[in-house]
Amino acid sequence: MLKKTILSAFAMAALVAAQAQDSTKKVPTISGSVDAYYRFDFAGQGNNKTSFTNSNNSFELGMATLKIDHSIGKVSATADLGFGRRAAEFSYNDGSGLAYLGINNGNQVSSLAAVKQLYLTYAPSSKVKFTFGKFATHIGFELVDAVANRNYSMSYGFSYGPFFHTGLKADISLGGKTALMVGVANPTDFSTTTSSGRIAIAQLSTASSSDKFKAYLNYQGGTINVDPSAPYTLSQLDLVLMGVISDKFAINYDGTVQSRKVGSTTNSWSSNAVYLNYDPTSKFGLTLRGEYVSDTKNVVGIGTSIFIPTLSANIKIDNLTIIPEFRLDNAKDNAFLKSDGSATKSASQFILAAAYKF
Repeated sequence: MLKKTILSAFAMAALVAAQAQDSTKKVPTISGSVDAYYRFDFAGQGNNKTSFTNSNNSFELGMATLKIDHSIGKVSATADLGFGRRAAEFSYNDGSGLAYLGINNGNQVSSLAAVKQLYLTYAPSSKVKFTFGKFATHIGFELVDAVANRNYSMSYGFSYGPFFHTGLKADISLGGKTALMVGVANPTDFSTTTSSGRIAIAQLSTASSSDKFKAYLNYQGGTINVDPSAPYTLSQLDLVLMGVISDKFAINYDGTVQSRKVGSTTNSWSSNAVYLNYDPTSKFGLTLRGEYVSDTKNVVGIGTSIFIPTLSANIKIDNLTIIPEFRLDNAKDNAFLKSDGSATKSASQFILAAAYKF
């Protein structure tokens, strides 16, 4: 009996030791989302100049996302995969590369189009963290995942700004709620490139002690020469402000200006967007996005200035969010089409979307 008791004690001690040894090995965390939508342009022409909703009078799949995170001690890894048109448009330079311009720059790797993010991190201390790989841009307020936005359609600021960066960055705590990020990356939105040009990226962030107010000053700049026939120098400043007024009301702002210098000529485009969020209950909320974009020098192909009010409702059922949305694009010049095909200054659309996260 004593022998059995001693053996049982040793077995229990070995089990506890094994569990203690394995406690440093964390199980990977898996999360993700799916979304789909229906979009109707009242002129029947499409009339879409922003990302991810390039359809009309059609039920469409958005994106299926699968994100895997794992960490051990001071190191971690993230693989964030996306499948669908939304993911393909996000990684638009991967897979087909710049074939539409007749340029083969060595990045025709179709599997890269499914990689939204893929990065490794190392935090030698609580004050510094290094990230290496492909990661979503720090510039702007909106994100590629539909479940992360309250409006389903995207702003012009998001659509014509950077989507992601591939490179190396360092996040440095400056004390309290203030932090600095600096890094170097491939030309904007390129997972792989033979271009010799690189861009600098940076962010200065801070917040109030209660986190009810947050501010982010963002930057990217450098030489873009993936198309040898038309290289240019890019510089972009972006300011994001986030404020919680009460448990039912919040206001956010995203202002961005991007300059491009070709030869001795410099032109720029800009976007200013305000997001008003009202949540009378935990199951229902409203967001009014008012955006003004100016591209009168035709830097990114808009060629005019446009004011865009967008009203979206968020109806929440557990992890599901249903988003009915009305949007009106009002341009200074004829930038859209009427039902008869003639030009007009305005276009209106309705979207019914659904997004689920797990």
